[in-house]
Amino acid sequence: MSSNVIDVGGAVRHGEELDIAAVDRWLKQQVPAIQGQPEVTQYSGGASNWTYRLAYDSHDLILRRGPAGTKAKGAHDMGREYKVQSALKPVFTYLPDMLAFCDDESVIGAEFYVMTRLEGIIPRANMPRGLELTEATTRELCKSVVDKFVELHQVDYQAAGLESMGKGEGYCRRQIDGWSARYQKAKTWNVPNFKKVMGWLDKNCPADIATCVIHNDYRFDNVVLNPDNPTEVIGVLDWEMATLGDPLMDLGNTLAYWVQADDDFLIRGMRRQPTHLPGMLTRQQVVDYYLEKSGLQPENWTFYEVYGLFRLAVILQQIYYRYHHKQTDNPAFKNFWILVHYLNHRCKKLIKQAG
Repeated sequence: MSSNVIDVGGAVRHGEELDIAAVDRWLKQQVPAIQGQPEVTQYSGGASNWTYRLAYDSHDLILRRGPAGTKAKGAHDMGREYKVQSALKPVFTYLPDMLAFCDDESVIGAEFYVMTRLEGIIPRANMPRGLELTEATTRELCKSVVDKFVELHQVDYQAAGLESMGKGEGYCRRQIDGWSARYQKAKTWNVPNFKKVMGWLDKNCPADIATCVIHNDYRFDNVVLNPDNPTEVIGVLDWEMATLGDPLMDLGNTLAYWVQADDDFLIRGMRRQPTHLPGMLTRQQVVDYYLEKSGLQPENWTFYEVYGLFRLAVILQQIYYRYHHKQTDNPAFKNFWILVHYLNHRCKKLIKQAG
Protein backbone atom coordinates (compact mmCIF):
# COMPACT_ATOMS: atom_id res chain seq x y z
CA MET A 1 0.00 0.00 0.00
CA SER A 2 1.34 3.43 -0.95
CA SER A 3 2.38 5.50 2.08
CA ASN A 4 0.64 8.57 0.66
CA VAL A 5 -2.78 7.18 1.60
CA ILE A 6 -1.88 7.35 5.31
CA ASP A 7 -3.23 10.35 7.21
CA VAL A 8 -0.26 12.47 8.36
CA GLY A 9 -1.55 16.01 8.93
CA GLY A 10 -0.26 19.24 7.40
CA ALA A 11 1.09 22.66 8.29
CA VAL A 12 -0.10 24.18 11.57
CA ARG A 13 -2.84 26.77 10.91
CA HIS A 14 -2.12 30.44 11.57
CA GLY A 15 -3.18 31.40 15.09
CA GLU A 16 -3.21 27.77 16.27
CA GLU A 17 0.54 27.35 16.83
CA LEU A 18 1.72 25.26 19.80
CA ASP A 19 4.36 26.39 22.27
CA ILE A 20 6.23 23.25 21.41
CA ALA A 21 9.17 23.95 23.74
CA ALA A 22 6.73 24.08 26.70
CA VAL A 23 4.93 20.94 25.54
CA ASP A 24 8.24 19.12 25.04
CA ARG A 25 9.51 20.03 28.53
CA TRP A 26 6.27 18.97 30.20
CA LEU A 27 5.90 15.77 28.18
CA LYS A 28 9.42 14.52 28.86
CA GLN A 29 8.77 14.94 32.58
CA GLN A 30 5.69 12.70 32.23
CA VAL A 31 7.23 10.17 29.82
CA PRO A 32 11.02 10.14 30.29
CA ALA A 33 11.50 7.58 27.50
CA ILE A 34 10.65 10.18 24.83
CA GLN A 35 13.77 11.09 22.83
CA GLY A 36 14.59 13.84 20.33
CA GLN A 37 12.71 16.93 19.22
CA PRO A 38 9.22 16.66 17.70
CA GLU A 39 8.23 17.49 14.16
CA VAL A 40 4.79 19.12 14.52
CA THR A 41 1.91 18.93 12.03
CA GLN A 42 -1.81 19.58 12.45
CA TYR A 43 -4.85 17.64 11.29
CA SER A 44 -7.50 19.50 9.33
CA GLY A 45 -10.37 17.21 10.27
CA GLY A 46 -12.67 18.23 13.10
CA ALA A 47 -14.19 21.68 13.50
CA SER A 48 -13.80 22.03 17.26
CA ASN A 49 -10.82 20.57 19.09
CA TRP A 50 -7.33 21.17 17.71
CA THR A 51 -5.33 18.02 16.94
CA TYR A 52 -1.58 17.89 16.37
CA ARG A 53 0.92 15.18 15.53
CA LEU A 54 4.19 15.20 17.49
CA ALA A 55 6.64 12.97 15.58
CA TYR A 56 9.58 12.21 17.89
CA ASP A 57 12.52 9.93 17.08
CA SER A 58 11.24 7.50 19.69
CA HIS A 59 7.47 8.10 19.76
CA ASP A 60 4.69 9.02 17.33
CA LEU A 61 2.14 11.02 19.32
CA ILE A 62 -1.08 13.01 19.04
CA LEU A 63 -1.90 16.08 21.16
CA ARG A 64 -5.52 17.22 21.56
CA ARG A 65 -6.60 20.54 23.05
CA GLY A 66 -9.72 22.70 22.98
CA PRO A 67 -9.95 25.79 20.76
CA ALA A 68 -8.97 29.25 21.93
CA GLY A 69 -11.54 31.66 23.35
CA THR A 70 -14.72 31.16 25.32
CA LYS A 71 -16.49 27.84 25.11
CA ALA A 72 -19.78 26.33 26.16
CA LYS A 73 -19.93 24.76 29.60
CA GLY A 74 -18.97 21.11 29.36
CA ALA A 75 -17.60 21.43 25.81
CA HIS A 76 -13.99 20.57 24.93
CA ASP A 77 -13.47 18.79 28.26
CA MET A 78 -10.05 17.29 27.65
CA GLY A 79 -9.91 15.63 31.07
CA ARG A 80 -13.17 13.79 30.48
CA GLU A 81 -12.16 12.72 26.96
CA TYR A 82 -8.86 11.38 28.34
CA LYS A 83 -10.50 9.48 31.23
CA VAL A 84 -13.23 7.97 29.04
CA GLN A 85 -10.71 6.63 26.55
CA SER A 86 -8.42 5.34 29.31
CA ALA A 87 -11.29 3.36 30.85
CA LEU A 88 -12.69 2.16 27.51
CA LYS A 89 -9.41 1.00 25.97
CA PRO A 90 -9.16 -2.32 27.91
CA VAL A 91 -12.65 -3.40 26.78
CA PHE A 92 -12.83 -1.75 23.33
CA THR A 93 -9.33 -2.10 21.95
CA TYR A 94 -9.71 0.19 18.91
CA LEU A 95 -8.50 3.26 20.78
CA PRO A 96 -5.05 4.83 21.01
CA ASP A 97 -3.06 4.44 24.24
CA MET A 98 -3.48 7.47 26.52
CA LEU A 99 -0.10 8.78 27.71
CA ALA A 100 -0.57 11.96 29.74
CA PHE A 101 -3.15 14.64 30.62
CA CYS A 102 -2.25 18.23 31.53
CA ASP A 103 -4.73 20.28 33.56
CA ASP A 104 -2.20 23.08 34.11
CA GLU A 105 -3.31 25.74 31.64
CA SER A 106 -0.12 27.73 32.23
CA VAL A 107 1.80 25.25 30.04
CA ILE A 108 0.14 26.18 26.70
CA GLY A 109 -2.89 28.22 27.74
CA ALA A 110 -5.34 25.30 27.73
CA GLU A 111 -5.80 21.79 29.05
CA PHE A 112 -4.56 19.08 26.71
CA TYR A 113 -3.75 15.41 26.54
CA VAL A 114 -1.30 13.27 24.61
CA MET A 115 -1.89 9.80 23.19
CA THR A 116 -0.15 7.44 20.79
CA ARG A 117 -0.87 7.89 17.10
CA LEU A 118 -2.69 5.13 15.24
CA GLU A 119 -1.07 5.04 11.81
CA GLY A 120 -3.58 4.35 9.11
CA ILE A 121 -6.09 5.58 6.56
CA ILE A 122 -8.88 7.96 7.59
CA PRO A 123 -11.71 7.91 5.03
CA ARG A 124 -12.85 11.52 4.66
CA ALA A 125 -15.25 12.90 2.04
CA ASN A 126 -13.28 11.00 -0.59
CA MET A 127 -10.94 8.07 -0.28
CA PRO A 128 -7.26 9.12 -0.53
CA ARG A 129 -5.66 9.03 -3.96
CA GLY A 130 -3.89 5.77 -4.57
CA LEU A 131 -6.46 3.71 -2.66
CA GLU A 132 -8.58 1.77 -5.12
CA LEU A 133 -11.43 -0.34 -3.71
CA THR A 134 -13.73 -2.58 -5.71
CA GLU A 135 -17.48 -2.60 -5.13
CA ALA A 136 -17.05 -5.84 -3.13
CA THR A 137 -14.25 -4.49 -0.91
CA THR A 138 -16.18 -1.25 -0.40
CA ARG A 139 -19.13 -3.33 0.86
CA GLU A 140 -16.78 -5.24 3.16
CA LEU A 141 -15.35 -1.98 4.52
CA CYS A 142 -18.84 -0.58 5.12
CA LYS A 143 -19.90 -3.67 7.07
CA SER A 144 -16.66 -3.56 9.10
CA VAL A 145 -17.42 0.03 10.16
CA VAL A 146 -20.96 -0.92 11.24
CA ASP A 147 -19.65 -4.06 13.00
CA LYS A 148 -17.38 -1.91 15.21
CA PHE A 149 -20.39 0.29 16.02
CA VAL A 150 -22.35 -2.77 17.17
CA GLU A 151 -19.33 -3.98 19.14
CA LEU A 152 -19.04 -0.64 20.95
CA HIS A 153 -22.71 -0.76 21.94
CA GLN A 154 -22.20 -4.24 23.42
CA VAL A 155 -19.34 -3.20 25.74
CA ASP A 156 -20.05 -3.95 29.40
CA TYR A 157 -19.73 -0.37 30.64
CA GLN A 158 -20.28 -1.36 34.27
CA ALA A 159 -17.39 -3.84 34.19
CA ALA A 160 -15.25 -1.07 32.65
CA GLY A 161 -16.13 1.28 35.51
CA LEU A 162 -17.90 3.74 33.22
CA GLU A 163 -21.17 4.17 35.17
CA SER A 164 -20.39 7.84 35.80
CA MET A 165 -19.93 8.56 32.09
CA GLY A 166 -23.59 9.56 31.63
CA LYS A 167 -26.92 9.93 33.39
CA GLY A 168 -28.19 6.55 32.21
CA GLU A 169 -31.90 5.80 31.81
CA GLY A 170 -34.17 8.47 30.36
CA TYR A 171 -31.70 9.37 27.61
CA CYS A 172 -34.27 9.57 24.78
CA ARG A 173 -36.49 11.99 26.69
CA ARG A 174 -33.55 14.17 27.75
CA GLN A 175 -32.35 14.43 24.16
CA ILE A 176 -35.71 15.44 22.72
CA ASP A 177 -36.26 18.05 25.43
CA GLY A 178 -32.69 19.32 25.24
CA TRP A 179 -32.36 19.64 21.47
CA SER A 180 -35.82 21.22 21.18
CA ALA A 181 -34.83 23.89 23.74
CA ARG A 182 -31.51 24.48 21.94
CA TYR A 183 -33.26 24.99 18.62
CA GLN A 184 -35.68 27.54 20.03
CA LYS A 185 -32.77 29.40 21.61
CA ALA A 186 -30.77 29.45 18.35
CA LYS A 187 -33.66 30.22 15.97
CA THR A 188 -33.26 33.14 13.56
CA TRP A 189 -36.00 34.81 11.50
CA ASN A 190 -35.12 32.96 8.28
CA VAL A 191 -35.48 29.33 9.42
CA PRO A 192 -38.57 27.15 10.04
CA ASN A 193 -40.04 26.85 13.53
CA PHE A 194 -39.82 23.00 13.50
CA LYS A 195 -43.01 22.90 15.62
CA LYS A 196 -44.47 19.94 13.77
CA VAL A 197 -41.24 17.94 14.03
CA MET A 198 -40.61 18.79 17.70
CA GLY A 199 -44.23 18.00 18.55
CA TRP A 200 -44.05 14.64 16.76
CA LEU A 201 -40.77 13.71 18.47
CA ASP A 202 -42.21 14.69 21.84
CA LYS A 203 -45.34 12.62 21.29
CA ASN A 204 -43.50 9.57 19.90
CA CYS A 205 -40.52 9.54 22.28
CA PRO A 206 -40.01 5.93 23.45
CA ALA A 207 -38.44 4.57 26.60
CA ASP A 208 -34.75 3.72 26.14
CA ILE A 209 -34.32 0.41 24.32
CA ALA A 210 -31.02 -0.12 26.19
CA THR A 211 -28.25 1.81 27.97
CA CYS A 212 -24.72 1.50 26.64
CA VAL A 213 -21.61 3.46 25.70
CA ILE A 214 -22.48 5.61 22.69
CA HIS A 215 -20.00 7.55 20.55
CA ASN A 216 -22.39 10.33 19.40
CA ASP A 217 -20.30 11.20 16.33
CA TYR A 218 -19.66 7.83 14.69
CA ARG A 219 -18.67 8.43 11.07
CA PHE A 220 -16.14 7.13 8.55
CA ASP A 221 -13.89 10.13 9.14
CA ASN A 222 -13.60 9.10 12.79
CA VAL A 223 -12.28 5.61 12.05
CA VAL A 224 -8.74 4.50 11.17
CA LEU A 225 -8.19 1.73 8.60
CA ASN A 226 -5.30 -0.71 8.35
CA PRO A 227 -3.04 0.55 5.50
CA ASP A 228 -2.26 -3.06 4.54
CA ASN A 229 -5.91 -4.13 4.62
CA PRO A 230 -8.16 -1.09 4.12
CA THR A 231 -11.34 -3.01 4.96
CA GLU A 232 -10.10 -3.55 8.54
CA VAL A 233 -10.93 -0.92 11.18
CA ILE A 234 -8.00 -0.56 13.61
CA GLY A 235 -9.11 2.57 15.44
CA VAL A 236 -12.04 4.77 16.43
CA LEU A 237 -11.30 8.45 17.17
CA ASP A 238 -12.92 11.60 18.58
CA TRP A 239 -14.64 10.60 21.83
CA GLU A 240 -15.52 14.16 22.84
CA MET A 241 -19.29 13.55 22.85
CA ALA A 242 -19.27 9.94 24.07
CA THR A 243 -21.67 9.17 26.90
CA LEU A 244 -24.07 6.52 28.20
CA GLY A 245 -27.27 6.46 26.19
CA ASP A 246 -29.58 4.65 23.82
CA PRO A 247 -27.80 2.78 20.99
CA LEU A 248 -30.55 3.49 18.45
CA MET A 249 -30.26 7.23 19.13
CA ASP A 250 -26.55 6.85 18.30
CA LEU A 251 -27.47 5.05 15.06
CA GLY A 252 -29.94 7.82 14.19
CA ASN A 253 -27.17 10.39 14.64
CA THR A 254 -24.86 8.41 12.36
CA LEU A 255 -27.49 8.04 9.63
CA ALA A 256 -28.08 11.82 9.56
CA TYR A 257 -24.60 12.16 8.02
CA TRP A 258 -25.01 9.14 5.72
CA VAL A 259 -25.27 10.55 2.19
CA GLN A 260 -26.00 7.88 -0.41
CA ALA A 261 -25.48 7.93 -4.18
CA ASP A 262 -29.12 8.58 -5.10
CA ASP A 263 -29.64 11.52 -2.73
CA ASP A 264 -30.47 14.94 -4.20
CA PHE A 265 -27.84 17.56 -4.97
CA LEU A 266 -28.36 19.58 -1.77
CA ILE A 267 -27.53 16.76 0.62
CA ARG A 268 -24.73 15.52 -1.66
CA GLY A 269 -23.12 18.92 -1.11
CA MET A 270 -23.05 18.18 2.64
CA ARG A 271 -21.25 14.85 2.27
CA ARG A 272 -18.24 14.40 4.59
CA GLN A 273 -17.63 10.67 4.17
CA PRO A 274 -17.42 8.25 1.22
CA THR A 275 -20.84 6.64 1.76
CA HIS A 276 -21.79 7.39 -1.87
CA LEU A 277 -19.34 4.88 -3.38
CA PRO A 278 -20.59 1.81 -5.29
CA GLY A 279 -20.82 -1.02 -2.76
CA MET A 280 -21.73 1.15 0.24
CA LEU A 281 -24.89 0.20 2.12
CA THR A 282 -27.87 2.54 1.82
CA ARG A 283 -29.31 4.05 5.00
CA GLN A 284 -32.04 1.40 5.10
CA GLN A 285 -29.52 -1.38 4.55
CA VAL A 286 -27.39 0.02 7.41
CA VAL A 287 -30.44 -0.07 9.71
CA ASP A 288 -31.35 -3.62 8.65
CA TYR A 289 -27.76 -4.83 9.06
CA TYR A 290 -27.31 -3.12 12.44
CA LEU A 291 -30.59 -4.47 13.84
CA GLU A 292 -29.79 -7.99 12.66
CA LYS A 293 -26.31 -7.87 14.25
CA SER A 294 -27.40 -6.21 17.50
CA GLY A 295 -30.64 -8.12 18.01
CA LEU A 296 -32.49 -4.87 18.85
CA GLN A 297 -36.07 -4.43 17.62
CA PRO A 298 -37.47 -0.88 17.78
CA GLU A 299 -41.24 -0.33 17.70
CA ASN A 300 -40.85 2.78 15.56
CA TRP A 301 -37.52 3.15 13.72
CA THR A 302 -38.67 6.42 12.10
CA PHE A 303 -38.41 8.17 15.47
CA TYR A 304 -34.63 7.60 15.63
CA GLU A 305 -34.07 8.70 12.03
CA VAL A 306 -36.10 11.88 12.49
CA TYR A 307 -34.28 12.58 15.76
CA GLY A 308 -30.88 12.28 14.03
CA LEU A 309 -31.90 14.74 11.29
CA PHE A 310 -33.43 17.17 13.80
CA ARG A 311 -30.30 17.06 15.98
CA LEU A 312 -28.16 17.81 12.92
CA ALA A 313 -30.46 20.72 12.04
CA VAL A 314 -30.00 22.15 15.54
CA ILE A 315 -26.20 21.79 15.31
CA LEU A 316 -26.16 23.60 11.95
CA GLN A 317 -28.51 26.29 13.25
CA GLN A 318 -26.37 26.88 16.34
CA ILE A 319 -23.41 27.47 14.02
CA TYR A 320 -25.48 29.66 11.69
CA TYR A 321 -26.75 31.68 14.67
CA ARG A 322 -23.17 32.69 15.40
CA TYR A 323 -22.65 33.72 11.76
CA HIS A 324 -26.00 35.56 11.64
CA HIS A 325 -25.09 37.59 14.73
CA LYS A 326 -21.57 38.30 13.41
CA GLN A 327 -19.86 36.24 16.12
CA THR A 328 -17.95 34.54 13.27
CA ASP A 329 -17.35 35.61 9.69
CA ASN A 330 -16.49 32.16 8.29
CA PRO A 331 -18.11 32.17 4.82
CA ALA A 332 -18.61 28.41 5.01
CA PHE A 333 -21.51 29.05 7.43
CA LYS A 334 -23.33 31.61 5.27
CA ASN A 335 -25.91 29.23 3.76
CA PHE A 336 -26.42 26.86 6.67
CA TRP A 337 -29.94 28.27 7.10
CA ILE A 338 -30.86 26.69 3.74
CA LEU A 339 -29.72 23.29 5.01
CA VAL A 340 -31.86 23.77 8.13
CA HIS A 341 -34.91 24.24 5.85
CA TYR A 342 -33.88 21.13 3.93
CA LEU A 343 -33.58 19.01 7.08
CA ASN A 344 -37.01 20.21 8.24
CA HIS A 345 -38.36 19.01 4.88
CA ARG A 346 -36.64 15.62 5.30
CA CYS A 347 -38.03 15.20 8.82
CA LYS A 348 -41.60 16.03 7.74
CA LYS A 349 -41.34 13.69 4.75
CA LEU A 350 -40.29 10.78 7.01
CA ILE A 351 -43.10 11.58 9.47
CA LYS A 352 -45.64 11.61 6.64
CA GLN A 353 -44.35 8.29 5.26
CA ALA A 354 -44.64 6.76 8.72
CA GLY A 355 -48.31 7.70 8.80
